[in-house]
Amino acid sequence: MKLAIGNDHVAVEMKMEIKAYLEAKGIEVLDVGTNSTERFNYPISGYKVAKLVADGQVDGGVLICGTGVGISLAANKVKGIRACVCSEPYSAKLSKQHNNSNIVAFGARVIGVETAKMIVDEWLNAEYEGGRHQVRIDMISEIENTGKLTAAED
Repeated sequence: MKLAIGNDHVAVEMKMEIKAYLEAKGIEVLDVGTNSTERFNYPISGYKVAKLVADGQVDGGVLICGTGVGISLAANKVKGIRACVCSEPYSAKLSKQHNNSNIVAFGARVIGVETAKMIVDEWLNAEYEGGRHQVRIDMISEIENTGKLTAAED
């Protein structure tokens, strides 16, 4: 498995710990974030990780900024990306099972490293269930591809 990881200046320390944690599990990690605590604009890392995921160069992504919100918003602008911000493991698991998320995000100012590890583990170990959930994924894709949702216009 190969994952991309990205972060801003607020999340350097957490990124390093999560990267080492993933590598210790035998996961290859492509780091496209910053290693400096100097101001860094999170959309850069969000975009880089999202492009790697969307282009199939990695199997998924991990994004970390202060809250996880801004960096995930940037990632979600890339076609085919479903980045979910999670502050606890249960949402991470369900984001993969029900929403087929391909990027997980969290906030270095919101959670601690041990919670981040639990979130990453639940997300990695979960599998997309398909079935009834695919209808909703298809709806999200329709919005992404056309800018509208046919079902909402009925």
